Amino acid sequence: MTARLILSRGREKSLLRRHPWVFSGAISRVEGNAISGETVDVCDHKGSWLAKAAWSPQSQIRARVWSWQADETIDIAFFEQKIRKAGQWRQWLAKADSLDSYRLIAGESDGLPGVTIDKFSDYLVVQLLSAGAEYQRPAIITALQNCFPECSIYDRSDVSVRKKEGLPLSHGLISGQQPPALLPISEHGMKLLVDIKAGHKTGYYLDQRDSRFALRRYSENARVLNCFSYTGGFAVSALMGGCQEVISVDTSEAALDIARQNVELNQLPLSKAQFIRDDVFKLLRTYRDTGEKFDVIVMDPPKFVENKNQLAGACRGYKDINMLAMQLLNPGGILLTFSCSGLMTVDLFQKVVADAALDAGKNVQFVDQLRQAADHPVISSYPEGLYLKGFVCYVE
Repeated sequence: MTARLILSRGREKSLLRRHPWVFSGAISRVEGNAISGETVDVCDHKGSWLAKAAWSPQSQIRARVWSWQADETIDIAFFEQKIRKAGQWRQWLAKADSLDSYRLIAGESDGLPGVTIDKFSDYLVVQLLSAGAEYQRPAIITALQNCFPECSIYDRSDVSVRKKEGLPLSHGLISGQQPPALLPISEHGMKLLVDIKAGHKTGYYLDQRDSRFALRRYSENARVLNCFSYTGGFAVSALMGGCQEVISVDTSEAALDIARQNVELNQLPLSKAQFIRDDVFKLLRTYRDTGEKFDVIVMDPPKFVENKNQLAGACRGYKDINMLAMQLLNPGGILLTFSCSGLMTVDLFQKVVADAALDAGKNVQFVDQLRQAADHPVISSYPEGLYLKGFVCYVE
């Protein structure tokens, strides 16, 4: 018999709005025995059925909804239907934008909470981040093989969030061929090398695709500073946009080496590209003190905030780097600034950038707003899916 989660009175409201999470504080009791990851029924305080969800006893998010239909079975066919539905939109997008790589499954926004799947050419890179996703691993992998029989599948479930679910880290080939050390992919006319085995996340930040392309319109004859550059996607795009010089800064020598290779792969002039291994915060202060100036700065830092207790400190960090960036820009310069912290809302991030402008003594106009690419959708019932936000700022 399927175990049941009985919610406290009034705690069904978010589920009635089809938000896919059930927090620990919303549960009155558990009826029956459920093992970690198993599918349970979620009911309101009267016992009325609400949803089918994956049980996660070690997480503050105790259950994540798989289905809103009482007669639906969570099996291979279920995952195959979800994957095919998600794939239809992505394949249209890939054709329209001449892409060979995209996010195939974006977790909750594709109805598969805790599941991230990126397609890089003929490789599917999988992250199973919740107890429910891990429990359903055999069904998910079989569904992927049925939908994409030509693709190899690689596991990158080696992220720390799994520890919150009581799960060990998992990493390695699942099926097919081992990926090459660096796999070339295509994006808006660029060739970019992806390290599936050891790169950040699943190997590359596909979510910044549109922002990389947007940089080209601001790059002509510009001196560009690319902060937190990783493997140089923004640098390549700036060079394709006709910049005079682009300086890429990152703490990883391995990432900078790939960035250098990406410039060469696209037959762009290495003489216009510099690659500096340094701490961005320190280097920005050095540049300010030595009078360095730039026409365009890209500020794409890693996530600064993991929980609400860190939000105030994260705001100070974002304010500091944006203030320094504004001080380094020539009059009429352009700042592309981003936050990938989900707890940092668009409005709060705009306020932080505005406060940075005030402290920098600069007049700033917000001339464009950027966000994660279209293969990273945000379902209407789960606004938390909008995690990446950015602004293009004209700095007087």
